[in-house]
Amino acid sequence: MANKQFDVLVIGGGPGGYVAAIRAAQLGFSTACIESESYADPKGEVRLGGTCLNVGCIPSKALLRSSELYDEASHAFVMHGITAESVTMDVPSMVRRKDNIVTQLTAGIKGLFKKNKITLLAGLGSFAGRENEFWQVAVTGKDGGSEVVEAKHVIVATGSSPRHLDGIPVDNKTICDNVGALSLDAVPKRLGVIGAGVIGLELGSVWKRLGSDVTILEALPDFLAGADPAITKEAWKTFTQKQGLKIHLGAKITSVKQTKKSIKLDYELGDGTFTLECDKLIVSVGRVPNTAGLGCDNVGLKLDERGRIEVNDHCQTNLENVWAVGDVIRGPMLAHKGMEEGVMVAELIAGQAGHVNYDTIPYVIYTHPEIAWVGKTETQLKNEAIEYRTGQIPFMANGRALGQGDTTGFVKMLACAKTDRILGVHVIGVNASELIAEAVVAMEFGAVAEDIARICHAHPTLSEVMHEAALAVDKRPLHF
Repeated sequence: MANKQFDVLVIGGGPGGYVAAIRAAQLGFSTACIESESYADPKGEVRLGGTCLNVGCIPSKALLRSSELYDEASHAFVMHGITAESVTMDVPSMVRRKDNIVTQLTAGIKGLFKKNKITLLAGLGSFAGRENEFWQVAVTGKDGGSEVVEAKHVIVATGSSPRHLDGIPVDNKTICDNVGALSLDAVPKRLGVIGAGVIGLELGSVWKRLGSDVTILEALPDFLAGADPAITKEAWKTFTQKQGLKIHLGAKITSVKQTKKSIKLDYELGDGTFTLECDKLIVSVGRVPNTAGLGCDNVGLKLDERGRIEVNDHCQTNLENVWAVGDVIRGPMLAHKGMEEGVMVAELIAGQAGHVNYDTIPYVIYTHPEIAWVGKTETQLKNEAIEYRTGQIPFMANGRALGQGDTTGFVKMLACAKTDRILGVHVIGVNASELIAEAVVAMEFGAVAEDIARICHAHPTLSEVMHEAALAVDKRPLHF
């Protein structure tokens, strides 16, 4: 019996993978996608959407919103003249709402696969070899059974997994990575978090708002090292002083002991030795690419020193007609970056001019306030000896922000001193994740600060702060 043959075969059904499959099918290719994860599906069926949709971006935002509403009802309603007494949080209901959102969206992707006539292959995909123009990929199911399928083009989109630390066993009940941290059934009285990156800050802030005493231990000496210095300073002040997150930088963990009642972490900080005792522990120290078991050695697929698949600027690997996108290759581990790469690869296979501008990929941290940026930071511009001008406007000068009751943060714009071209935009504040889109569009089209300064922005809106920041680059803001 002949093997099934496809024009395009995608290994992995996360954001980069499922989007690549959909775009390839839209372009007229016979397309299949291999996915193995069920993500605790009640029926045990394969779930598309990858880490992002199932145990990452989407569920964490659902929990963030629930915790924000609880915090507002407990502390912010009073300023509006609303009295809410004895506000309580039903954690199982909050988690159930999160799960329902995930189920709805994963079912939606399956519907898109059906609409676009994409074949879903349940199992683990691994390279088996090549015969003539076809790559052979083995699909191994949970029962151990295997079938070989063939494709002219293979797109690897296997994503990443949470990095674990030696001596700290993750069981996702008491010691959790992102998966367990999204499914706690009660608010821990004391929560420890290892890692002050995006995941640690987002999940730590969720449980802090719900009443947990949160302590974050970060090994690096700098806080949010990739962000602009002004953003870092404002975020540190907000998270530690206003919100009460305990964040210790430069902490070196020396031992972790788990008892029936608690977890004890011994750590060094400066010249001192300290102990953190907590009821739950979240380990959020980065992610590693999923290349183990992919069969790279079987076909000579090259990996770099960090276990990522080597690709060129167009996501082509060292093998003919084999591509890779998303977390499994170089660059930021962002769902939207993987999606753009998936579209690019599908269009390149079709002979079109697929392209991803890596200089205009936005970064977002969904804390409260949100943090978002695109382009260069002030530190990068100084290091690259690029002359620039700065415009920075706080939300406290904005009528909409005052009306909403949250004026934390600002918009900062960096523009070339010689050409006025926008080099970077940095936002900390309410809805920063949405506001940054204007800056992304502007930079994608090579706009200068004056372009945004001369665009009419609706009043009253938060977007006016972006307008004022552009005006401030030329030292002519109108409302600050």
